[in-house]
Amino acid sequence: MPTSPNIRQLFDLTGRVFLVTGGARNLGRDMATALCEAGADGVITSRSEASAATAAGELAAATGRRVLGLALDVTVEAAVQAALARVHETFGGLDILVNNAGGGGAAHSPKLEERPQEAWDGVQAANVTATFLLCKHAAPLLRQRGGGSIINIASIAGIVGRDRRVYPPEMRPQTIDYAAAKGAVIAMTRDLAAYLGRDGIRVNAISPGGFERGQPAEFIRAYSDKTPLGRMGRDGIDLNGAVVFLASDAAAYVTGHNLVVDGGFSIWQ
Repeated sequence: MPTSPNIRQLFDLTGRVFLVTGGARNLGRDMATALCEAGADGVITSRSEASAATAAGELAAATGRRVLGLALDVTVEAAVQAALARVHETFGGLDILVNNAGGGGAAHSPKLEERPQEAWDGVQAANVTATFLLCKHAAPLLRQRGGGSIINIASIAGIVGRDRRVYPPEMRPQTIDYAAAKGAVIAMTRDLAAYLGRDGIRVNAISPGGFERGQPAEFIRAYSDKTPLGRMGRDGIDLNGAVVFLASDAAAYVTGHNLVVDGGFSIWQ
């Protein structure tokens, strides 16, 4: 009988190719770093070509992996097609897609009564339409490799209502349209998993909670008090294991799942 892979082999991503949208900073860069550290090569994108190239160079130098930085507007179908063609041309295929790019439409008022439709449309485009476009055009590349992993980055905003009392006056609270978009990403993930499962393509979501990133101390205290683990998420640490797990053979029998990484925030009433 063949020997079953050990746990290190199950998490090993050597020979795999990834694409992380919005991978030049914050959680996107953390996840790209983790995939490289697990042995994968790949592509990170940003709206800014300079930002993508700089981050890719730094990531390659830090991990010893091949990393390409591309400028990409994830809401434009022709641009998505061109980016995926570049991935195939450079690396010969694709195994892991992380749909991380998105946004909350911060340029407009967060108040429901003042929220313009253009803000709503922009948030849906950046989060929902972009995920659809990337999955649509990545699926053929994943099929060519005999399967793969799609990881859509959602949010706890898509599964619980927000207590806006924790936001001090100087902070912008979450918007209704962002919650709607992330809920749609979670629903899309489940149906994509059903649609692509026969092709050996697994589709899962990660819903992060709040990560500490220089917010006012008052907000950090209030948010942490609402979290069973008593703190906010840590950049560079708390999302890394989740993305490597879902990208790897350790999650070979996991699809259609929304992995919540929030310190318990969404389960505490």
